[in-house]
Order: sequence, then structure tokens, then C-alpha cells
Amino acid sequence: MIFITAKFRVRSEDADAWPEISRSFTEATRAESGCLWFDWSRSLDDPNEYVLVEAFRDSDAGGEHVNSDHFRQAQQDLPPHLAETPRIVSMEVPGTDWSKLGELAVDD
Repeated sequence: MIFITAKFRVRSEDADAWPEISRSFTEATRAESGCLWFDWSRSLDDPNEYVLVEAFRDSDAGGEHVNSDHFRQAQQDLPPHLAETPRIVSMEVPGTDWSKLGELAVDD
């Protein structure tokens, strides 16, 4: 799978509205057949930073994502709300789901 984490520093005046600003892009991406997950979190340390954790089935699915109409639309819609260029880590990793963190195992 293609596993991606990106940090988005949002303009302070847009930070509270970011979930709505990014909603159509988020929903369209989650609807892609090759999207495994596409989840936003807000930083506990910086209220203007959102972290996106996303995964795609394989490189073909990742390619479909970046070539989609909604991705191109997001390239126009999202930057005016950003304080800086997002930072990203993108890796191809084995598997298609989360693994369990054995060091903090909980008896089910």
C-alpha cells in the first residue's frame, strides 16, 4: 500500500473551518475504490495544524487519486487557506491495513 502522512498549516482565520473547507475533497477521496483510509486530525500543540493520514491500495490507486478531478479541484481550492506548503511523508509499505501495536496489547 501507499501510506502517506501530511501536515497542513492552515491560516489561523481558517483553522476552525478546515474540516468544512476540505470536506468535498475528503468525501470524494474516501469514495475512491483504491482509498483505504483518509483521516484528518488536529494537532494538540498547534491549533492551526492538521495532520492527514491516508493510504491507497497500491501505486495505481495512488495515481488515480492524484489524477482525479477532485484532486485537481483541491489544488485550486485548498492553497488559499494554507499558511505554508504542506509537508509530506509517502512510503510504499507491505499490507493493506493497520497492524496491532503489540507493546501496548490489550486483552480483548
